[in-house]
Amino acid sequence: MVKVGIIGGSGFDDPRLIDNIKRIKKHTPYGATSDRIIVGSYQEKELVILARHGEGHRIAPSHVNFQANIWAMKDLGVTHILATTAVGSLREEIKPGHLVFPDQFIDRTTKRKSTFFEGHEVCHIAMADPFCHKLRDKLSRAAQKLGLEYHRQGTIVTIEGPRFSTRAESLMFRQWGADVINMSTVPEVVLAREAGICYATIAMSTDYDCWHESECSVTWEIIAQVMHKNVENVKTLLFEVIPHIGYTECECREAIKQAMV
Repeated sequence: MVKVGIIGGSGFDDPRLIDNIKRIKKHTPYGATSDRIIVGSYQEKELVILARHGEGHRIAPSHVNFQANIWAMKDLGVTHILATTAVGSLREEIKPGHLVFPDQFIDRTTKRKSTFFEGHEVCHIAMADPFCHKLRDKLSRAAQKLGLEYHRQGTIVTIEGPRFSTRAESLMFRQWGADVINMSTVPEVVLAREAGICYATIAMSTDYDCWHESECSVTWEIIAQVMHKNVENVKTLLFEVIPHIGYTECECREAIKQAMV
């Protein structure tokens, strides 16, 4: 049975689109989730929706309880996660407003718990290809059908935050081969793999990062303006993709079986 989780921002609990909406609190062994969880359905697909940073974006990236959020998704039976995130562009061709479906990440976080196995069990999860290629393919096909500007692959670098990068750091990330930058994908994607959940990111370019000297320095105001303009595109994409997600065999669910010491 397919159950689709949406992690990201608010605005995806629109009662005009989703049936049987309920808001629930979910206890987890890792503490509280970022916010109450929204459950409902869309075209016979069950949905589980969670605002990563809580209502009103009140939780800073380093303080998001990623373990609780993913554990709750797993416990509620989620099989696939579509995560939305705002990103800064590190490439001229990825313009503000474009969507990117990353296939790789670079982890520059330092404070976050990135595994469920913290006791006497050790898990070495395989992450060579961290994002579900089947979900990424579905997102690409849907974006093409809708006429959206998108990039079917890319490397996302996740920094600790909450500050933005220096220009030197931004230039370094470009040299490393990163295409976009954010503060939220890691460890979310890693924990999803440990939980055996297919996971893909819809990264929305909101600005050129500060390497792009012809642009103004990035500010939260700039990011919020572009996000507001493009959230409807992301919602349209999600509701185009969701009916086409089926339960098929996938390496995302098998990785944990070979990961335990």
